[in-house]
Amino acid sequence: QVQLVESGGGLVQAGDSLRLSCAASGRTFSSYTMAWFRQAPGKEREFVGFITWRGENTYYADSVKGRFTISRDIAKNTVYLQMNSLKPEDTAVYYCAARKSPYGSDYYTGYDNWGQGTQVTVSS
Repeated sequence: QVQLVESGGGLVQAGDSLRLSCAASGRTFSSYTMAWFRQAPGKEREFVGFITWRGENTYYADSVKGRFTISRDIAKNTVYLQMNSLKPEDTAVYYCAARKSPYGSDYYTGYDNWGQGTQVTVSS
């Protein structure tokens, strides 16, 4: 089992940038896929993007493609979400998730472990 802790959220203005971190501990495997999801009040969890550690492949939702970038530091067991050109509609709690598969998924039901989330608020 992998434990995940997100950090880096905050209150920013439209057009600003933020970098979120997801620190992993416990049993971490190179075959895992790490993903970011987000959820606003009254809405379901929304896929943001994922990275596969083997092959270093990434995939993003159309709503964030070109603005958000996922990366990882294997030595630090940490995954990052760099968010640029933030918009008010990006406001949500952002969650890190882990999937016990080298093949990624954009469905939240496909992930086994979740962090507690970090709040991102973008004002206009």
